Amino acid sequence: MTHTEIYKPDQVRTIRYQRPHLRPENDVQKDAQKVIQLVAERCSLDLDVLLGNIRTQRVAQVRWVAMHLLNQLLHMSLPAIGKALNRHHTSVMVGLRRVDAQIVADAVYAERLAEVKSRNAESAARYFSKNARDWDQIRSHHIAEQAVEQQLLELIGTQHFGSLLDVGTGTGRMLQLFQDSYTDGVGIDSSLDMLAVARANLDASGTSHAQVRFGDIFNLPVARNSFDVAVVHQVLHFLDDPARAVRKTAQALRPGGRLLIIDFSPHHLEFLRDENAHRRLGFSDELMSEWIEDAGLDLRSVTHLAPENPDGNALTVSIWLAQDPRMLMANDLMADDLISSTSLSPMEKV
Repeated sequence: MTHTEIYKPDQVRTIRYQRPHLRPENDVQKDAQKVIQLVAERCSLDLDVLLGNIRTQRVAQVRWVAMHLLNQLLHMSLPAIGKALNRHHTSVMVGLRRVDAQIVADAVYAERLAEVKSRNAESAARYFSKNARDWDQIRSHHIAEQAVEQQLLELIGTQHFGSLLDVGTGTGRMLQLFQDSYTDGVGIDSSLDMLAVARANLDASGTSHAQVRFGDIFNLPVARNSFDVAVVHQVLHFLDDPARAVRKTAQALRPGGRLLIIDFSPHHLEFLRDENAHRRLGFSDELMSEWIEDAGLDLRSVTHLAPENPDGNALTVSIWLAQDPRMLMANDLMADDLISSTSLSPMEKV
């Protein structure tokens, strides 16, 4: 059973941005090789470890060294380097993909990369085996995930957008679900075990234009105003301060960017607190609307998905779609100015 309420009649618009000018491919590859070599020498890291960290996006383990090496190579201050990386996020992502392609083309690197992926897959399988029973128990109380995912695809629409942020990515499912809709995807999670699962799933599905990173939802390792769509899927009920998580995620959105929050409606399944570490037993529309407004976003729609045959232990899945109003407000002002400039005065009409 599906119930959707549309809060505003105007169609949700996706803002597309022109990519910044990219440096020549040879320069990108040469600089990348130099940085990788210097990082390995400075950290005395085994090449397998370093390659695994880079390819699996465990950036936190080498970030501070890489920043200082860029400081030496480019003769720029650390704050200036940080600002440049944030400002040219898209071109950096494209450059990383080019480096990835060169690494894979090298037979030795490709063999070692295959070993890293194999270890990730084995780790993911062990973690799934250990936790599958708990997940299956929760799934048995709510509507099929396929129905939820179909609703998410309908809400986002078919128009392509630039970048997707998946906060609390878990298995990486949202990155896979929307893989045909975005150009670059980033998933954040604070569990190394779940990141191993996500990486294995992305590799298996061929989702090469997405990456996952270790990070804290309250201190996201991404730049502000840098994503077209952000997703928080079944995460907030684990948090002590979900309102703050909504605000932090909203800060990562570009003007006109959209936020999808998927979680449970209010329920009374107390066992989820003790057995599954749930801090909140669902969220009301009123409370979520307040948090979204406090984050500076406009609530666009609310959808409730109830199980086919609900019982006393049924969980209703709720989907809240919000949008950053900044670009929309600017467009409305421009439209008003255009109307004013083309309107005839009473004297002219005569």
